[in-house]
Amino acid sequence: MTDLKTRPDPRPDDPAPPRPARGGGLFRAFWRWHFFASFLVVPILLILATTGLIYLFRFQLEPLLHADLMTVDLDAGTGVFQPYVSQQGLVEQAYPDATIVSMAEPRETERATIFSIVTEDGESRDVFVDPYKLEVLGSMNPDSTLSGTAVRLHGELMAGEYGDLVIELAACWAIVMALTGYVLFVRGWRARRRARASGRPGAALRSRHALVGSVVGLGLLYLVVSGLPWTGVWGEKVQAYATRHGSSMWSLDHGAASDPASSLDESLPHSHATDVPWALGDSEVPTSEPGQDDERSVANVDTAVLVAEDEGLRHPMTVALPGDETGVYSVIGYAFDAPSDERTVHVDRYGGQAVSTYGFDDYPVLAKVVSQGIGLHEGRSLGLWSFWGSALMCLSVIFMCVTGPLMWWRRRPKGAGRMGAPRGRMPLRTTPLLALGLLGLAVFLPVFGISLLVVLVMDQLVLRRVPSLAGWFDSV
Repeated sequence: MTDLKTRPDPRPDDPAPPRPARGGGLFRAFWRWHFFASFLVVPILLILATTGLIYLFRFQLEPLLHADLMTVDLDAGTGVFQPYVSQQGLVEQAYPDATIVSMAEPRETERATIFSIVTEDGESRDVFVDPYKLEVLGSMNPDSTLSGTAVRLHGELMAGEYGDLVIELAACWAIVMALTGYVLFVRGWRARRRARASGRPGAALRSRHALVGSVVGLGLLYLVVSGLPWTGVWGEKVQAYATRHGSSMWSLDHGAASDPASSLDESLPHSHATDVPWALGDSEVPTSEPGQDDERSVANVDTAVLVAEDEGLRHPMTVALPGDETGVYSVIGYAFDAPSDERTVHVDRYGGQAVSTYGFDDYPVLAKVVSQGIGLHEGRSLGLWSFWGSALMCLSVIFMCVTGPLMWWRRRPKGAGRMGAPRGRMPLRTTPLLALGLLGLAVFLPVFGISLLVVLVMDQLVLRRVPSLAGWFDSV
């Protein structure tokens, strides 16, 4: 891929080698990198775009797939919304050995209240309660739903740390694929126009791929960059660096999840409990203290909701229950469509008063940037504009992931014993700015840097030295 070895000059009596078209070598070098990056990136992007599309429509899909649990019939009940404490009592009776972690208000009038519990054997389940008939409709493991499965695939391919590493690796090379794609789009537009004008087979598909890619590339770059904070290597290293310098990519609200076993909706503020260094901030953890007299009231879920409402939080709210006798009710206001509205109110479980609040204005600057980036990444920051924009982005990425391999499949040399990859070397020695940019990207993205070193070593020491491999990979 690189020009580590300079070709010798021809002897005077040798015929002069044909001169390549102006820019052809550089064009083919970028094309070759774009081509091989796609082999790693396309399968992962196809999974991410598909699962992202499912997750985007989760609030529409899940009620259809689980109507018996998530929807309620208003005509069959009293029509009167019952107190949350009464609904909580039903859950405690139905699951006496479980721990109730949180309660989520119904998102719509005909939806059930959701209580998240942890069973005695450590399994997380969502329990659905009809708030009008006071009836437990049933429960399910949130990871077993379509959107739950999509989230696990989207985050780590359902393979833990190894899956997370594969996604981060693909994300890094997606940047390379997008940048080289723009070079091909600009430098190859005349060739595409001539090919389409002459009616060459596959020319129309190639033009559509380039046109869609010219728009999708920017969105893809944004999605990759905004998704990096979740990664296991880059995200962890940047968070550690930020922590050492008094900042954070995430909220530093120690009391955001009252129960440490809580697993709240990922789209809610402060819900990244496994990523947040709760013990590293300077703010005091809010606690509840029992009163000295017997007349002091004991708060409940309804009290917490009312107090949070008085503090200006929006419905529907999610309430994380106290984890122990000194814990607080942590009420998270609805901020799905506006990360800047993210706010949590912590309510004393005994006196029923707000003991502290924490919101977007209290975030470190870096956390504010990440929060806004995540809102756009998930298609929820700008209302229907970002929602449908994200949906269109997912569909466009799927289109690119299908048309790219299809173009290669059509033009591959059948029976030639080679892949049909573009031939070209990246002129790093003669293009210092290009080499510097590649080095900077490798340092900024360590996973990319290590994988790039492996690729270059394999290319120079193995692929080019074994004739059969050199032929198969079209090495030059």
